[in-house]
Amino acid sequence: MSAARDSVFPTRMNLQTTKVRLKGAQTGHSLLKRKSEALSIRFVDIVKKIQEAKLSMGKVIQEASFSLAEVTYVAGDIGFQVRENAKSASYKLISKQENVSGVLLPVFEKTVQGGNAFELAGLSRGGTRVKNSKESYMAALDILVQLASLQTAFLLLDEIIKLTNRRVAAIEYIIIPRIENTIQYITSELDEQDREEFYRLKKVQSKNKESQAIKDQNLTTSEIDLLDSSGFYKVDLFDRSFRIISSILFIRWQEHTG
Repeated sequence: MSAARDSVFPTRMNLQTTKVRLKGAQTGHSLLKRKSEALSIRFVDIVKKIQEAKLSMGKVIQEASFSLAEVTYVAGDIGFQVRENAKSASYKLISKQENVSGVLLPVFEKTVQGGNAFELAGLSRGGTRVKNSKESYMAALDILVQLASLQTAFLLLDEIIKLTNRRVAAIEYIIIPRIENTIQYITSELDEQDREEFYRLKKVQSKNKESQAIKDQNLTTSEIDLLDSSGFYKVDLFDRSFRIISSILFIRWQEHTG
């Protein structure tokens, strides 16, 4: 898998583009890793709160059940009175969202509305026990709402952390090595092209030198005799031409006068 690379034509433009892709992949890897760490910290904090809520819920439910038993012992069964007076729900939930590193976690909050369904309960006897039982069950509801909010966030964070870690691993072990192999391939091909071009230029230069050497060796003997040790002609060619022309004119003048 590490030897895989993209199928690109080795040019300097593609090399620059691939380097930009590598920089972007490294930046994305860093951001996702920090996001995973932040979510993991929040996940651990939620787990601790869930453990505390479950421990306290056991005690609160136990106290609420015991208080209801006391009410039943003192005032009898008051369930029918509560159901008769409860026209609408007074204990409602409001769903909100909390942003944690780009992840929206649901948060449930309680809201108490309407009248008291226990107004007529316990008028004859056991009014204090009924009030205490109501408060105990309200506290139990509060803990249940808190636990439901924490448990929902726990499940959502668990999936998001797994997905983020898979993305981090994919970028680190697949995408970045693939881009690096592509850059290495393009660089090696460009270096090979540079070496071939340099060899070609050296070959052309060598051929030019050989041709010049052959031209130098093909000089005639008369031309060599006219050259001195420094490579200059011993007799000026203009002087020689002038002497030859003068001799020809002199011979013609003698023929004409003779």
